[in-house]
Amino acid sequence: MNNTEYLVISRSNGTTKTGAPYASLKVANLLETINVAVWDMPPTAEPQVGQLVFFYNLKDNDGKKSCDFRDLKCGGEPLLDHPLYNLLPRPVRRDVWDETIKKLLSYCSDKTLMGIIEEFAGRFYEPFSLYPAATAMHHAYPGGLLNHTHQMLRMLEGLYPCLPYEVKVEHCILAILFHDCGKMNEYSKQGESQPDMYLLGHIYIGAHWLQNILESKGIDKEETKRIVHCVLAHHGQREFGSPVVPCTQEAIVVSHIDNLSAKTDTWEGAGDMEYMNALGTKKVAPLIKN
Repeated sequence: MNNTEYLVISRSNGTTKTGAPYASLKVANLLETINVAVWDMPPTAEPQVGQLVFFYNLKDNDGKKSCDFRDLKCGGEPLLDHPLYNLLPRPVRRDVWDETIKKLLSYCSDKTLMGIIEEFAGRFYEPFSLYPAATAMHHAYPGGLLNHTHQMLRMLEGLYPCLPYEVKVEHCILAILFHDCGKMNEYSKQGESQPDMYLLGHIYIGAHWLQNILESKGIDKEETKRIVHCVLAHHGQREFGSPVVPCTQEAIVVSHIDNLSAKTDTWEGAGDMEYMNALGTKKVAPLIKN
Protein backbone atom coordinates (compact mmCIF):
# COMPACT_ATOMS: atom_id res chain seq x y z
CA MET A 1 0.00 0.00 0.00
CA ASN A 2 1.07 3.54 -0.71
CA ASN A 3 1.07 5.06 2.77
CA THR A 4 0.70 8.55 1.36
CA GLU A 5 -2.66 10.13 2.04
CA TYR A 6 -4.30 12.36 -0.56
CA LEU A 7 -7.34 14.60 -0.73
CA VAL A 8 -9.62 14.37 -3.77
CA ILE A 9 -9.91 17.90 -5.17
CA SER A 10 -11.76 17.10 -8.41
CA ARG A 11 -13.34 14.12 -10.13
CA SER A 12 -14.89 13.34 -13.51
CA ASN A 13 -16.46 10.04 -14.58
CA GLY A 14 -16.30 8.35 -17.94
CA THR A 15 -16.77 5.13 -19.86
CA THR A 16 -14.14 3.24 -21.84
CA LYS A 17 -14.68 2.05 -25.42
CA THR A 18 -15.65 -1.35 -24.02
CA GLY A 19 -18.31 0.20 -21.78
CA ALA A 20 -16.41 -0.09 -18.50
CA PRO A 21 -16.74 2.81 -16.04
CA TYR A 22 -13.75 4.79 -14.80
CA ALA A 23 -13.02 7.96 -12.87
CA SER A 24 -10.34 10.59 -13.33
CA LEU A 25 -9.27 11.89 -9.94
CA LYS A 26 -7.15 14.93 -9.20
CA VAL A 27 -5.69 14.38 -5.75
CA ALA A 28 -3.27 16.39 -3.66
CA ASN A 29 -1.27 16.41 -0.46
CA LEU A 30 1.21 18.91 0.93
CA LEU A 31 3.93 17.70 -1.46
CA GLU A 32 2.25 17.14 -4.81
CA THR A 33 -0.86 17.23 -6.98
CA ILE A 34 -1.41 14.25 -9.29
CA ASN A 35 -4.02 12.88 -11.68
CA VAL A 36 -5.05 9.24 -11.34
CA ALA A 37 -7.27 7.19 -13.66
CA VAL A 38 -9.19 4.64 -11.60
CA TRP A 39 -10.47 1.77 -13.76
CA ASP A 40 -13.77 -0.09 -13.23
CA MET A 41 -14.94 2.61 -10.82
CA PRO A 42 -18.74 3.13 -10.73
CA PRO A 43 -19.81 6.80 -10.90
CA THR A 44 -21.50 6.65 -7.49
CA ALA A 45 -18.61 4.93 -5.71
CA GLU A 46 -16.37 6.73 -3.25
CA PRO A 47 -14.19 8.71 -3.06
CA GLN A 48 -16.02 11.88 -3.99
CA VAL A 49 -14.54 15.39 -3.99
CA GLY A 50 -13.43 16.33 -0.47
CA GLN A 51 -12.68 12.80 0.73
CA LEU A 52 -9.33 11.32 1.72
CA VAL A 53 -7.90 8.41 -0.26
CA PHE A 54 -4.97 5.98 -0.17
CA PHE A 55 -3.75 4.05 -3.25
CA TYR A 56 -2.47 0.48 -3.46
CA ASN A 57 -0.34 -0.55 -6.41
CA LEU A 58 -0.39 2.84 -8.16
CA LYS A 59 0.96 2.35 -11.70
CA ASP A 60 2.96 4.97 -13.58
CA ASN A 61 3.13 4.76 -17.37
CA ASP A 62 5.26 7.63 -18.70
CA GLY A 63 3.83 9.97 -16.07
CA LYS A 64 0.21 8.77 -16.49
CA LYS A 65 -0.86 7.34 -13.16
CA SER A 66 -3.61 4.74 -12.79
CA CYS A 67 -4.92 1.98 -10.59
CA ASP A 68 -7.82 -0.44 -10.38
CA PHE A 69 -10.88 0.43 -8.33
CA ARG A 70 -9.97 -2.37 -5.91
CA ASP A 71 -6.55 -0.82 -5.35
CA LEU A 72 -7.62 2.18 -3.32
CA LYS A 73 -8.96 2.84 0.16
CA CYS A 74 -11.32 5.69 0.91
CA GLY A 75 -11.39 7.77 4.05
CA GLY A 76 -13.84 10.36 5.26
CA GLU A 77 -13.70 14.11 4.89
CA PRO A 78 -10.84 15.74 6.81
CA LEU A 79 -11.69 17.70 9.92
CA LEU A 80 -10.68 21.32 10.43
CA ASP A 81 -7.41 20.39 12.19
CA HIS A 82 -6.36 17.86 9.51
CA PRO A 83 -3.24 18.98 7.57
CA LEU A 84 -4.98 18.51 4.20
CA TYR A 85 -8.21 20.31 5.13
CA ASN A 86 -7.28 23.59 3.45
CA LEU A 87 -6.16 22.00 0.17
CA LEU A 88 -9.78 22.04 -0.96
CA PRO A 89 -11.14 25.59 -1.11
CA ARG A 90 -14.21 26.20 1.05
CA PRO A 91 -17.20 28.40 0.20
CA VAL A 92 -16.75 32.06 1.16
CA ARG A 93 -18.53 33.05 4.36
CA ARG A 94 -21.92 34.74 4.16
CA ASP A 95 -20.65 37.91 5.82
CA VAL A 96 -17.87 38.22 3.21
CA TRP A 97 -20.38 37.71 0.39
CA ASP A 98 -22.77 40.27 1.86
CA GLU A 99 -20.02 42.84 2.34
CA THR A 100 -18.99 42.52 -1.31
CA ILE A 101 -22.59 43.02 -2.46
CA LYS A 102 -22.94 46.01 -0.15
CA LYS A 103 -19.81 47.64 -1.59
CA LEU A 104 -20.94 47.09 -5.18
CA LEU A 105 -24.39 48.49 -4.42
CA SER A 106 -22.67 51.68 -3.27
CA TYR A 107 -21.59 52.17 -6.91
CA CYS A 108 -25.18 51.81 -8.17
CA SER A 109 -27.90 54.38 -8.77
CA ASP A 110 -30.75 52.44 -10.42
CA LYS A 111 -33.09 51.60 -7.53
CA THR A 112 -35.07 48.95 -9.42
CA LEU A 113 -31.98 47.05 -10.56
CA MET A 114 -30.48 47.42 -7.08
CA GLY A 115 -33.53 45.71 -5.64
CA ILE A 116 -33.12 42.77 -8.03
CA ILE A 117 -29.41 42.54 -7.14
CA GLU A 118 -30.14 42.47 -3.42
CA GLU A 119 -32.91 39.89 -3.81
CA PHE A 120 -30.94 37.39 -5.87
CA ALA A 121 -27.62 37.89 -4.11
CA GLY A 122 -29.46 36.72 -1.01
CA ARG A 123 -31.28 33.90 -2.76
CA PHE A 124 -28.20 32.56 -4.54
CA TYR A 125 -25.80 32.36 -1.60
CA GLU A 126 -26.94 29.03 -0.15
CA PRO A 127 -27.42 27.01 -3.36
CA PHE A 128 -24.24 28.43 -4.93
CA SER A 129 -22.33 27.25 -1.82
CA LEU A 130 -23.33 23.65 -2.59
CA TYR A 131 -22.52 23.37 -6.31
CA PRO A 132 -19.28 23.23 -8.29
CA ALA A 133 -18.60 25.63 -11.15
CA ALA A 134 -17.23 22.79 -13.33
CA THR A 135 -16.32 19.12 -13.26
CA ALA A 136 -12.58 19.55 -13.76
CA MET A 137 -11.57 22.85 -15.38
CA HIS A 138 -11.98 25.56 -12.72
CA HIS A 139 -13.58 25.90 -9.29
CA ALA A 140 -14.43 22.18 -9.54
CA TYR A 141 -15.43 21.53 -5.94
CA PRO A 142 -18.59 21.91 -3.82
CA GLY A 143 -19.08 25.64 -3.38
CA GLY A 144 -16.93 26.44 -6.40
CA LEU A 145 -19.91 28.14 -8.03
CA LEU A 146 -20.14 30.55 -5.10
CA ASN A 147 -16.41 31.22 -4.97
CA HIS A 148 -16.14 31.80 -8.73
CA THR A 149 -19.07 34.23 -8.67
CA HIS A 150 -17.72 36.01 -5.60
CA GLN A 151 -14.25 36.26 -7.11
CA MET A 152 -15.74 37.95 -10.17
CA LEU A 153 -17.72 40.36 -8.01
CA ARG A 154 -14.59 41.26 -6.04
CA MET A 155 -12.70 41.85 -9.29
CA LEU A 156 -15.49 44.14 -10.46
CA GLU A 157 -15.39 45.94 -7.11
CA GLY A 158 -11.75 46.82 -7.64
CA LEU A 159 -11.99 47.43 -11.38
CA TYR A 160 -15.12 49.57 -11.62
CA PRO A 161 -13.59 52.81 -10.24
CA CYS A 162 -11.03 52.63 -13.07
CA LEU A 163 -13.58 52.08 -15.86
CA PRO A 164 -15.17 54.66 -18.15
CA TYR A 165 -18.20 56.30 -16.60
CA GLU A 166 -20.54 55.01 -19.34
CA VAL A 167 -20.20 51.49 -17.97
CA LYS A 168 -23.42 50.75 -16.07
CA VAL A 169 -22.25 48.71 -13.12
CA GLU A 170 -25.73 47.32 -12.38
CA HIS A 171 -25.62 45.45 -15.69
CA CYS A 172 -22.27 43.89 -14.79
CA ILE A 173 -23.37 42.84 -11.30
CA LEU A 174 -26.57 41.19 -12.52
CA ALA A 175 -24.74 39.42 -15.33
CA ILE A 176 -22.12 38.06 -12.93
CA LEU A 177 -24.78 36.82 -10.50
CA PHE A 178 -26.66 35.00 -13.28
CA HIS A 179 -23.89 34.05 -15.73
CA ASP A 180 -23.28 30.59 -14.24
CA CYS A 181 -26.48 30.01 -12.26
CA GLY A 182 -27.52 27.50 -14.92
CA LYS A 183 -24.75 25.22 -13.71
CA MET A 184 -27.07 24.19 -10.91
CA ASN A 185 -28.99 22.48 -13.74
CA GLU A 186 -25.89 21.27 -15.59
CA TYR A 187 -24.30 19.53 -12.59
CA SER A 188 -25.33 17.64 -9.51
CA LYS A 189 -23.87 18.80 -6.19
CA GLN A 190 -21.22 16.08 -6.65
CA GLY A 191 -20.25 17.47 -10.06
CA GLU A 192 -21.98 14.83 -12.19
CA SER A 193 -23.20 16.05 -15.59
CA GLN A 194 -26.96 16.31 -15.94
CA PRO A 195 -29.13 16.13 -19.11
CA ASP A 196 -29.66 19.92 -19.12
CA MET A 197 -25.95 20.36 -19.86
CA TYR A 198 -26.59 18.92 -23.32
CA LEU A 199 -30.24 19.88 -23.83
CA LEU A 200 -30.00 23.56 -22.88
CA GLY A 201 -26.62 24.58 -21.45
CA HIS A 202 -25.94 26.97 -18.58
CA ILE A 203 -25.62 30.07 -20.77
CA TYR A 204 -29.16 29.73 -22.14
CA ILE A 205 -30.57 28.74 -18.74
CA GLY A 206 -29.07 31.76 -16.96
CA ALA A 207 -29.96 34.22 -19.74
CA HIS A 208 -33.54 32.95 -19.99
CA TRP A 209 -34.03 33.08 -16.23
CA LEU A 210 -32.63 36.61 -16.00
CA GLN A 211 -34.72 37.86 -18.92
CA ASN A 212 -37.91 36.55 -17.31
CA ILE A 213 -37.04 38.27 -14.03
CA LEU A 214 -36.22 41.60 -15.65
CA GLU A 215 -39.41 41.55 -17.68
CA SER A 216 -41.48 40.65 -14.61
CA LYS A 217 -39.94 43.64 -12.75
CA GLY A 218 -40.90 46.02 -15.56
CA ILE A 219 -37.36 46.74 -16.80
CA ASP A 220 -37.32 48.48 -20.18
CA LYS A 221 -37.15 46.05 -23.10
CA GLU A 222 -34.01 47.58 -24.63
CA GLU A 223 -32.18 47.66 -21.29
CA THR A 224 -33.19 44.06 -20.64
CA LYS A 225 -31.57 43.07 -23.94
CA ARG A 226 -28.29 44.68 -22.93
CA ILE A 227 -28.22 43.02 -19.51
CA VAL A 228 -29.07 39.59 -20.92
CA HIS A 229 -26.46 40.11 -23.65
CA CYS A 230 -23.77 40.20 -20.95
CA VAL A 231 -24.76 36.67 -19.89
CA LEU A 232 -25.03 35.37 -23.45
CA ALA A 233 -21.58 36.76 -24.33
CA HIS A 234 -19.64 35.85 -21.21
CA HIS A 235 -17.59 33.09 -22.87
CA GLY A 236 -16.22 35.73 -25.19
CA GLN A 237 -15.88 33.77 -28.42
CA ARG A 238 -18.19 31.48 -30.36
CA GLU A 239 -15.58 28.72 -30.44
CA PHE A 240 -15.72 28.74 -26.62
CA GLY A 241 -19.48 28.17 -26.65
CA SER A 242 -20.62 31.79 -26.60
CA PRO A 243 -23.78 32.24 -28.72
CA VAL A 244 -22.80 35.88 -29.28
CA VAL A 245 -19.61 37.88 -28.78
CA PRO A 246 -19.42 40.88 -26.41
CA CYS A 247 -20.57 44.09 -28.10
CA THR A 248 -21.17 46.40 -25.13
CA GLN A 249 -18.76 47.81 -22.55
CA GLU A 250 -20.48 45.84 -19.78
CA ALA A 251 -20.31 42.55 -21.71
CA ILE A 252 -16.59 43.06 -22.38
CA VAL A 253 -15.95 43.64 -18.67
CA VAL A 254 -17.92 40.57 -17.58
CA SER A 255 -16.30 38.31 -20.19
CA HIS A 256 -12.74 39.31 -19.26
CA ILE A 257 -13.39 39.00 -15.52
CA ASP A 258 -14.90 35.54 -16.03
CA ASN A 259 -11.91 34.46 -18.11
CA LEU A 260 -9.42 35.76 -15.55
CA SER A 261 -11.17 34.02 -12.66
CA ALA A 262 -11.42 30.71 -14.52
CA LYS A 263 -7.86 30.63 -15.85
CA THR A 264 -6.15 31.61 -12.62
CA ASP A 265 -8.10 28.93 -10.75
CA THR A 266 -7.15 26.38 -13.43
CA TRP A 267 -3.49 27.24 -12.79
CA GLU A 268 -3.95 27.07 -9.02
CA GLY A 269 -5.39 23.55 -9.16
CA ALA A 270 -2.71 22.07 -11.42
CA GLY A 271 0.47 20.28 -10.45
CA ASP A 272 3.92 21.58 -11.43
CA MET A 273 4.57 21.05 -15.17
CA GLU A 274 1.08 19.63 -15.67
CA TYR A 275 -0.41 20.48 -19.07
CA MET A 276 -3.51 22.65 -18.75
CA ASN A 277 -5.87 22.42 -21.73
CA ALA A 278 -7.65 25.63 -20.78
CA LEU A 279 -4.38 27.57 -21.00
CA GLY A 280 -2.70 25.62 -23.79
CA THR A 281 0.52 25.32 -21.80
CA LYS A 282 2.11 23.69 -18.77
CA LYS A 283 2.08 25.13 -15.29
CA VAL A 284 5.39 26.49 -14.04
CA ALA A 285 5.40 26.69 -10.27
CA PRO A 286 6.54 29.92 -8.57
CA LEU A 287 10.01 30.25 -7.11
CA ILE A 288 10.31 29.07 -3.51
CA LYS A 289 12.81 31.15 -1.56
CA ASN A 290 14.71 29.45 1.25
